[in-house]
Amino acid sequence: MNSPEIARRPVGFGTFLMVAGVVGWIAAFALTVEKFALLQSPNAALSCDVSVLVQCSANLDSPQGSVFGFPNPILGLAGWVAPIVVGAALLAGGRFDRWFWLLFQLGVTAAFVFVVWLISQSIFVLGTLCPWCMVTWAVTIPLFWVVTLRNVADRMLPAPAGIRRLAGVLSGWVVLITVGCYLLITILAQLRLDVLGSL
Repeated sequence: MNSPEIARRPVGFGTFLMVAGVVGWIAAFALTVEKFALLQSPNAALSCDVSVLVQCSANLDSPQGSVFGFPNPILGLAGWVAPIVVGAALLAGGRFDRWFWLLFQLGVTAAFVFVVWLISQSIFVLGTLCPWCMVTWAVTIPLFWVVTLRNVADRMLPAPAGIRRLAGVLSGWVVLITVGCYLLITILAQLRLDVLGSL
């Protein structure tokens, strides 16, 4: 029988952080491998190059693929370790001070903003959909909502009582919120790139 201490651990939250981190890290690793392949043979057909529309090459070779002077996937290799470690620590019974959650929130928010920018660049500028990039999008979006709503509801982020209550309610609707974000991206991609017409 579980002790009260174990029962109080945020098992669902910790597990989600670990799963999201692992999936994101795998996507970053795959993109890094593909980038190495391009560096060795610039004209190589990558395993994620499905068509002119669905491919990694254009994204990896673009200025948007190396925003800070090095390939973006390196950010992922480093950054996705954080939710894995935090999730594991929570499952092990670890607790963190408010300053830690504020820093974690800052990192998650920065990742979310960067991903939103990359989505806009991919759809409206590059005109391609990178499979492994989309995996990154798919986990960053719910990660942002889960962490943000939890931090607001738990008073880690300053907010009026009404906003905290709303965050607590919305925490139960994260799946729907995430699906709504996916649907918005899908609609934008279809309107701009005619994904269905290219099949």
